[in-house]
Amino acid sequence: MSAAKLRSSAWGYGLSSPALLLFLALLVVPLGLTVLLSFNAFDYSSGIQAGQYTLGHYLSLVTDTYYYYEIFFRTFWISALVTLLCVLIGIPEALVLSRMGAPWRSIFLILVLTPLLISVVVRAFGWSLLLGADGLVNQGITALGGQPVKLLYTPFAVIIGLVHVMLPFMIIPVWTSLQKLDPTAEQAALSLGASQWTVFRRIVLPQIMPGVLSGTLIVFGLAASSFAIPGLLGGRRLKMVATMIYDQYLAELNWPMGATIAVALLLINLLVMLSWNRLVEHRYKRALGV
Repeated sequence: MSAAKLRSSAWGYGLSSPALLLFLALLVVPLGLTVLLSFNAFDYSSGIQAGQYTLGHYLSLVTDTYYYYEIFFRTFWISALVTLLCVLIGIPEALVLSRMGAPWRSIFLILVLTPLLISVVVRAFGWSLLLGADGLVNQGITALGGQPVKLLYTPFAVIIGLVHVMLPFMIIPVWTSLQKLDPTAEQAALSLGASQWTVFRRIVLPQIMPGVLSGTLIVFGLAASSFAIPGLLGGRRLKMVATMIYDQYLAELNWPMGATIAVALLLINLLVMLSWNRLVEHRYKRALGV
């Protein structure tokens, strides 16, 4: 390698070093400390046993086929359903948004992004007012002659709240992919007699799959690790993994067990997301003949 290339490479590493140090300080080091904490021995009478390490927390997590398995299963089926609903709602909404003209496109884009400017806690309290026993939804049901329905502190409430929070994270990546499409390809297909559904399925959908993939990964990851919405709309009985971690840290004071559950959540999340990424990329390349 020539001296000029060496200097250029050193200059590049020098410029990226602040970001690398920030990444190490804010992500790698805390994550490493959490992994280390998960192996610490713990006793309820004396707390964390410094210098004593064990695999007992991981064994408890794996061997408890009722409590932990149920909560992990609930977390991931709710996250998967939230992701599916965001896909079914977000793709049509992004399509409509991409076909709007000025100034309506900018107005509706701002409306899509506006919920991100409001705290998740505020939005959760808003849904609790709507879905509560005396909320507007039950008031409407009662006014129509029906009986009040238990909506709050159910999976339904958690799913509704998570879809509301996560939907912009699906719409924006899909809308960005739609901006890169060549409209003449759709027009050519329509002029050759293809239906709107065929144009969408064979031309539009394969080309926006990178945006759909990005949106599903973001939505699933955030939904699986969400705390505020399950905590406020699910209540104490409808536990999810994030609320269980909170209980271990602040209620049980069993920090090693909380760290163990957090590490398990991270690993399962990574496994699911990497598998989904590989599956969708394979289908995307095959659809485009790459």
